[in-house]
Amino acid sequence: MNWPEGYGRRVLAEVDSTNAEAARIAAGLSGPEWILGLRQTAARGRRGRPWVNPAGNFAATLVIRPKDSPDKLALRSFVAALALYDALASVTGTETGLALKWPNDVLLNGGKLAGILLEGIGGPGGHLAIGIGVNLLAAPGRDAVEPGAVPPVSLLGETGMRVLPEAFLAALAAAYATHEARLTSYGFEPIRTLWLARAARLGEVITARTARDSVTGVFETVDGTGQLVLKTPKGRVSVAAAEIFFE
Repeated sequence: MNWPEGYGRRVLAEVDSTNAEAARIAAGLSGPEWILGLRQTAARGRRGRPWVNPAGNFAATLVIRPKDSPDKLALRSFVAALALYDALASVTGTETGLALKWPNDVLLNGGKLAGILLEGIGGPGGHLAIGIGVNLLAAPGRDAVEPGAVPPVSLLGETGMRVLPEAFLAALAAAYATHEARLTSYGFEPIRTLWLARAARLGEVITARTARDSVTGVFETVDGTGQLVLKTPKGRVSVAAAEIFFE
């Protein structure tokens, strides 16, 4: 598979965290750069949670410097999710069982296969680190996630297919470049349309939990700013950030 033009690539045998490495090198980059860590010693997920990442799983970060306003940076999670979906379909030869869970997870056969973590570097106008973890080989146990959360699964466990991290990076980088070009050229609407076509539980009742409250309603859509829109007995509610739980 051809590596996308204009994107750098570095593979590290060991690193604390690819997002941490992104923060260290961002200032010296002349363009977008993929960082793949074959082993991470201090991987983390959303809200600073530890991310279980045994050798053989996929852990990478893309460092970019978008020219968008800060409110549009979060839209890269949708670009990354679509790229993950396409890369997984490419390496397995099928889209069966794949779905996208708002705001930043990829599901396989109803279990969490991959997650995305966006972090800003250097303040406004700086770089953006898009961290991506995929359970290619192994998944953490159910006791590693909070009650009611989607259980983790692995690609090997669900499909019997063993995919090497470097091979997956090539597929992911190519897919990401395609969707990034689409976002840059045409805006969020085509990305939004593609994402919704692959969304998990669209039209079904879900619960969005924040640190302060919880909202349950029918997953109606994702709006033009990337917010989740729920239809509740009290009317439509837009959610900017939350943990999603299925009924």
